[in-house]
Amino acid sequence: MSSKIGVFPASGGLGTSTINHLVDLVPASQLILIARSPERLDKFKLDGATVRWADYDEPSSLDTAFDYVDTLFLISYASFEIEHRVQAHKRAIDSALRSGVKHIFYSSLAFAGSLEQTSVAHVMGAHLATEKYLAELQQKNSNFTYTSVREGLYSESFPIYTAWFDLKNPVDEITIPHSGSGPGVTWVKRDELGEATAKLIVSQVKSPQTFSYLNQTILLSGPREISLRETVDILGRAVGKPLRIREISVDEYASLPQHGTKHTYHGVDLAREWTTAWEAIRRGETSVASPLLKEILGREPEDYETTIREMALPD
Repeated sequence: MSSKIGVFPASGGLGTSTINHLVDLVPASQLILIARSPERLDKFKLDGATVRWADYDEPSSLDTAFDYVDTLFLISYASFEIEHRVQAHKRAIDSALRSGVKHIFYSSLAFAGSLEQTSVAHVMGAHLATEKYLAELQQKNSNFTYTSVREGLYSESFPIYTAWFDLKNPVDEITIPHSGSGPGVTWVKRDELGEATAKLIVSQVKSPQTFSYLNQTILLSGPREISLRETVDILGRAVGKPLRIREISVDEYASLPQHGTKHTYHGVDLAREWTTAWEAIRRGETSVASPLLKEILGREPEDYETTIREMALPD
C-alpha cells in the first residue's frame, strides 16, 4: 500500500501550488488534503484525493485530521503573532504524531540568514520556536523524522515590504523604515517553492530511509539578492513609471492608519512588530542565495522581474 501524503492547510496559496505539483508526481488517491475550506479542493477530490475539514483554531478538529497520513506537509498558521501561532503549530504536530504520522515537512520562512537559529524579525519567532519543537520531539521519538523548509520570501509578497504597493493602482512614493540599500532579498516565485516542496515530499515518501534531509532545516531561496531599491525599480518598470522610496521612522510607519489595519491580528495591532522585518533585511537575514532550489527544480528559478511583469499584466 502506498504511503499517504497529507497537506494541511491545503487550500491556501502554497498548499494549492504544492498539491498541483504533487498530482503530477503521484496518484491523487495517495493524497489526504485537510483544510478549513475543503470546498476549494473539489477538483482534487474528483481526481481521487481524500478531502477533510480541519481548522488550526478549532483544536478538536485536529484530533483525527491526520489519521492514515504517513508524511505530512504542515503549512504554518497564517499570521505573524508568536505565541498563538506556536501553540497552533504544536497542537497540530501533537495530533499528527498521535495519528501515526512518521515524517513532517514544516513550511518555515527564509529569515535568519544561512540557517541560523536567531532572527530580529518578529515574523520569524514562531517559525524558530516550531523548528525547535520538531527537533526536540525527534530526539525523544526515533520513529519520527522531520524536515523544516525555510521557504524564501515570495516574489508575490512584495507589497508587505513596500508599504502595500499595488501594481494595478501604483503610487509614486513608497514610505518604509528602510533606505532601500542592500543587503536585500532573494525573492522566489511561490509556485516554484510549491514545485520544489512537492518534489522533496515525493523523494522522502519513495525512500524514507535515504532521504537527504532527514531532521534538517533547509533553505529554498531565489537565485540572487535584490536590494529593496532595485525591487522598487523593477516594480516601476512593470507599471511604466519611476518610483522612489522615502525612508520614514519606525514610529511613523507604525502610526500610519492603513498599516495598523493590515497588521492587526486577533484585535492586536502588530504594525510596530512588523517593522522588525526591515531591520532583519538590513542585517542581511534575507540575502542568502541558496543553490538548493535550482538543484531540486533542475533549472534556473524564474527571474524576479519576469514574475513581476507577469503580475502587472492586465487581468
